[in-house]
Amino acid sequence: MNAPTPFGPRTDADEIVEGLDLTGRTIVVTGANTGIGYETARALASAGARVVLACRDATTGGAAAERIRRTHPGARAEAAQLDLASFASIRAFAEGLDAERIDAVVCNAGLAVTDYGETEDGFERTVGICHVGHFLLVRWLMPRLLAAERPRVVMVSSESHRMPARLDFDRLPMNASNFRGLVAYGQAKLCNVLFAKALQRRYGERGLVACALHPGTLVTTEIGRHSGLMRLLVQLVSPFTKTPSQGAATTVWAVVHEPAAELRGRYLSHCRPARESEEARDPAVADRLWSCSETWVEPAGAPEWPAP
Repeated sequence: MNAPTPFGPRTDADEIVEGLDLTGRTIVVTGANTGIGYETARALASAGARVVLACRDATTGGAAAERIRRTHPGARAEAAQLDLASFASIRAFAEGLDAERIDAVVCNAGLAVTDYGETEDGFERTVGICHVGHFLLVRWLMPRLLAAERPRVVMVSSESHRMPARLDFDRLPMNASNFRGLVAYGQAKLCNVLFAKALQRRYGERGLVACALHPGTLVTTEIGRHSGLMRLLVQLVSPFTKTPSQGAATTVWAVVHEPAAELRGRYLSHCRPARESEEARDPAVADRLWSCSETWVEPAGAPEWPAP
């Protein structure tokens, strides 16, 4: 990207969509009931998009959608239940989504934990939700993404994708005996970047734009809701970090920036391209992760990926 961007670290989501008309676009945002996900959904809906808040808890998701509609009268914000820790829930969400085409999927949901736990289908929860669940969701929705004129997949990753420096497939996903919370989180965020790059290589010729991003360090959010230590850390540093709306700015920018071609396969930070880790740039690692992910989600019975 050669042209300078007017946005930066303190830009908020509303500044990104100011003056834009997203009427006619359908956008899915996972984990949109709070924090960065909520601000992403709110900003996009305020600009006219139909936004589906895909949330694990139907009650909190519905309340978030209602809050957006109250704040922005006429906004098309709706909630649907989606538990990324459950293949059955992902299938039910995808099959129940009333949309012939989807213009963008924002894979925002995630968590950071200090204690080992598993998804409904037996995966370590951090990688299981942040990567495996999103991989299956995008696979299920890809035909409708490709039906859109300018489809996008936006993976909310993190600078934590740099740790570990290498993706150890012998420990991916981790198990109860070798689990380390920070390593699992780094694995998951590295998988997000690798998945975006693999999607871009496979479907770029069909018009898809896929990218990954760092929203900001320890943005005030509920990502640490399952860890008392993580919640305390976020609270302590919150005066020195981004607000949720500022944290959502790069995500919203990734959805709306034109020309979209400037974002193909890129890693973004502070509303501009940034340099990802060496491991994240390795196509062989991305291909191996794709192959493993296909094996992991095979029991879900999802439709095959569309032809590239």
